[in-house]
Amino acid sequence: MASGRSERTAVPQALKILIAGGFGVGKTTLVSSVSEISPLRTEEVLTSAGEETDDINGVEAKRTTTVAMDFGRITIAPHLVLYLFGTPGQDRFMFLWDELASGSLGAVVMADTRRLADSFNVIDYFERRGTPFMVAVNCFDGVRTHTSTQVRTALDLEQHVPVVLCDARERESVKEVLITLLEYILRTGGASATK
Repeated sequence: MASGRSERTAVPQALKILIAGGFGVGKTTLVSSVSEISPLRTEEVLTSAGEETDDINGVEAKRTTTVAMDFGRITIAPHLVLYLFGTPGQDRFMFLWDELASGSLGAVVMADTRRLADSFNVIDYFERRGTPFMVAVNCFDGVRTHTSTQVRTALDLEQHVPVVLCDARERESVKEVLITLLEYILRTGGASATK
């Protein structure tokens, strides 16, 4: 039945998720592998100027770094859109995190078992803010894998925090990570946006 009024297109509800972690852990790769749009990247070439501040042990082949953020989008349903914001990994860019975290529903903390200590300050950041988060261990080629239980113990995480193994290059693996985070947020009632 025509009502005589033009139909209004409903504005989709937007959910904001942060993808965080240390330098070279795979945040840009994760956002790129799952985004339905060409992701926004703010990568710059590593130069000798950062040699004293950027520890590349374990990621010597890395040639670029995110200096502001990565951005991607996933349409879950016509009325529901997930926005992914990847944070820069170096401590010198942490001043950007508060702005990126504003209004976020939760966070995926990417971890690399070659550089697990880089995860502590990231986890601490989300714990202090009260932001629901999970840990996604990026399983790089040729790196000895550890179980999620071993990673949980090493990071001293509470039992309720999800820890999953993933491959940031594989779309299906990344989708499982995001589903795990959303289910965790719903299960714990942590669905209020971070201030």
